[in-house]
Amino acid sequence: MKKILLLSSLLLGAAALFVSFQKAKPKKRRPNIVFIMSDDHAYQAISAYSNRLTQTPNIDRIAREGMIFNNACVTNSICAPSRAVILTGKHSHLNGKIDNYFPFDTTNVTFPQLLQANGYQTAMFGKLHFGNNPKGFDEFKILPDQGHYYNPDFITKKQGRIKLTGYVTDLITDLTLDWLKNDRDQEKPFFLAYLHKAPHREWLPAERHFRTFIHKTFPEPATLFDNYEGRGRASKEAEMNLLTHMNWAGDSKIFPENIKALGIAESHPYDIRNYNGTVNRMNPEQRKVWDEVYGKMNEAFVKTYPTMTATDKMKWRYQRYMQDYLGCIAAVDEGVGKVLDFLKQNNLEENTIVVYTSDQGFYLGEHGWFDKRFIFDESFKTPLLVKWPGVIKAGSKNAQMVQNLDFAQTFLEAAGVKAPADMQGESLVPIFKGKGKNFRDAAYYHYYEYPSVHMVKRHYGIVTEKYKLVHFYHDIDEWELYDRTNDQNEMKNVYHDPQYAQVRTMLHQKLAALRIKYKDSEALDKMYIEKYKELEKRGAISR
Repeated sequence: MKKILLLSSLLLGAAALFVSFQKAKPKKRRPNIVFIMSDDHAYQAISAYSNRLTQTPNIDRIAREGMIFNNACVTNSICAPSRAVILTGKHSHLNGKIDNYFPFDTTNVTFPQLLQANGYQTAMFGKLHFGNNPKGFDEFKILPDQGHYYNPDFITKKQGRIKLTGYVTDLITDLTLDWLKNDRDQEKPFFLAYLHKAPHREWLPAERHFRTFIHKTFPEPATLFDNYEGRGRASKEAEMNLLTHMNWAGDSKIFPENIKALGIAESHPYDIRNYNGTVNRMNPEQRKVWDEVYGKMNEAFVKTYPTMTATDKMKWRYQRYMQDYLGCIAAVDEGVGKVLDFLKQNNLEENTIVVYTSDQGFYLGEHGWFDKRFIFDESFKTPLLVKWPGVIKAGSKNAQMVQNLDFAQTFLEAAGVKAPADMQGESLVPIFKGKGKNFRDAAYYHYYEYPSVHMVKRHYGIVTEKYKLVHFYHDIDEWELYDRTNDQNEMKNVYHDPQYAQVRTMLHQKLAALRIKYKDSEALDKMYIEKYKELEKRGAISR
């Protein structure tokens, strides 16, 4: 009898245990995160936004399989400060990295540190642009400062400084794939920063692309010959014009000997120096092909230059710019495709968030400009495409005003890690899930790097879906207001137009409230101006 009771008890226990296993939900795995960022990649040069200029089929895959953001923007449109905002989740005036000259305050807590401390394996490959020892990474191989397109050096965590032979975009992709294949801890979720130098100036494409892109012709923007009549001093005094401020050697690739023979004045003292510094990185085989292809372009230019009008030169320089800029992007797109393929082929795709973005937007001839810095749309808006299978509905589109300020809190929430109270962004996870209504009704922007390269004046402002209010300060005191609905090219300042009086008053109030919310102030403006003057005295500022 005892044996029967014991057997019954064991059977009941086993049945109960089986039922408990049936009811228990499998523990949800935390998602991997692949953060892909290029440098100066304009949204106009991604075919998911517009196929007017080029095709980017692999970057487009992220939009097709996830969500494309049509109103993503930055808080400060310049390289290193943008990266500091992304890492810290705090505006420039609080993280201290207001421009490319101020050092990054390493006491800032960054989101990779928090992910690492909470069980994520972390790695970074490519361009960081500030700091040689990024905190919070188990592995890194990063370019020193801007890095080089050909045969670049890398600062590494375990090997010191190394030099690799090849094209920088391909090398960054190879380093990234090698880590995924050989160094990834399969027991841990990972955060991987895959950061491209391209398409940053001086735009040197890979051989496979410059051979073809140098023969292509691209449509001109409607505002290529903008004369800035409808705006104030800031637009008129900026030094970003394709014809008058772009370098002939470094940017347009006119050989130094031809510049001298034609009597062309260098646009900047570092023009020829920069050209030599880039092509001299090439080995003899690379240089031979470069000289062959660009030599033919130079021969044609030498023949036509003496008879070219100012209009001819502007059109010619625009085409040269696009050929190299878009040629650089072609390699980035190929690299993105390889990483996406790896995730899919190795069963990582379903539990991995993939983000593609840029550190800011960029002018592709609009208003006659190149570069960025302004609050105007081409530099203020940035590409943002995100896919997260099972969370983001494929083919989704979003028009809300999200910012690079939001990335830190987004990644932390996705990873189940509490964000520090001093982070200032908003998590995008609710938007990913289709629940982020009324996310942000206005974005705050502040640019500081003046007087310096390109001479874009200091300014801050507020941007809503319909309007943009900007205050240019320091050596001037001018306000500008733009109607984003009726003036999409931002050609006419309507600040003093009586019809916009109520709008102007409302925006001033909202801007004042945002300055308080984000802890920015006139006192901080003055403090940073004084600190900048100290850097000028030490000769640390470039013009």
